[in-house]
Amino acid sequence: MKKHNFYAGPSILSPYTIKNTADAILDFANTGLSILEVSHRSKEFQAVIDEASDLVKELLEIPEGYHVLFLGGGASMQFCMVPYNLLNTKAAYLQTGTWATNAIKEARLFGEVDVVASSEDANFSYIPKGFTVPEDVDYFHYTSNNTIYGTEIRKDPDVKARLVCDMSSDIFSRPIDVAKYDVIYAGAQKNLAPAGVTIAIVREDALGKVSRAIPTMLDYRTHIKKGSMFNTPPVLPIFSALQTLRYYKELGGIKAIEKMDIQKAETLYEAIDASKMFTGTVTDPADRSIMNVCFVMTPEYKELEKDFVDFASTRGIVGIKGHRSVGGFRASLYNALPLESVNVLVDTMKEFEAKH
Repeated sequence: MKKHNFYAGPSILSPYTIKNTADAILDFANTGLSILEVSHRSKEFQAVIDEASDLVKELLEIPEGYHVLFLGGGASMQFCMVPYNLLNTKAAYLQTGTWATNAIKEARLFGEVDVVASSEDANFSYIPKGFTVPEDVDYFHYTSNNTIYGTEIRKDPDVKARLVCDMSSDIFSRPIDVAKYDVIYAGAQKNLAPAGVTIAIVREDALGKVSRAIPTMLDYRTHIKKGSMFNTPPVLPIFSALQTLRYYKELGGIKAIEKMDIQKAETLYEAIDASKMFTGTVTDPADRSIMNVCFVMTPEYKELEKDFVDFASTRGIVGIKGHRSVGGFRASLYNALPLESVNVLVDTMKEFEAKH
């Protein structure tokens, strides 16, 4: 039975990425060695990391003055690396979910944090509007997509402070005006690669402004100077990331990918909105994520949620159980997920509803 993978992360990868990674596990770049055992200092792997960096810059149209880094530690490590490198006295944060909350917690170890707005009062079911970012902060940090709660900020903010964003679950799904940002970071396990590598896009002139000493491993300048090779990088995930980046270029780039992602999201949201059994959890349709669609059953059908998950599994649908913070269901529509899988989910929802 064909599987339709809606897991939130680690998540679906393209067949192109999986096949090329599997081939390289057996023989990497005709070396007779597996990618699992090759030296990260070899010329063959240096070519991988160079091409991956170049493709990130090309696909996101990154201007001069920025560096693309491939780091370990996940986005959670960036929660402390960002304030370590950028926070002198005060930073502003937008609180829109679990990961933003965790980032705020880490930043408070380094200085004052001004939470300019929060949607915690409604279980993060909306994106706050109308807030002001003070001009005197060292930077403003926000999380563009909230994997658990299904909200997304799809427009680059206009602020006068330095701008930092956690784009872990929607990077490469829409065009970004990178010039507005000083740091963009993203764990790769949503839209790029297996878990284990994090991309950081860092503006060079944002660094070197804090008065504290920074541990070598946590200083962005260390990794810039060494070309992401200060320590042994996560070789396999970087190789897989390169395959995905090549695949994205073949698809026509970020604008083409965005068009496909919007079509998938609209297909599912339209089915939810037309249903008497299912309802979305995000209160304002303008805040709905196109990456993570969160929905529950209406009160009169609530006791059937487990039955639906079980029924969906008979159709090859996996990974739709919602996070415990929200309940219900979550369908993650990352770039590698085909429209066919969304259509199968929609048909399964309609079939289940017709039976009840």
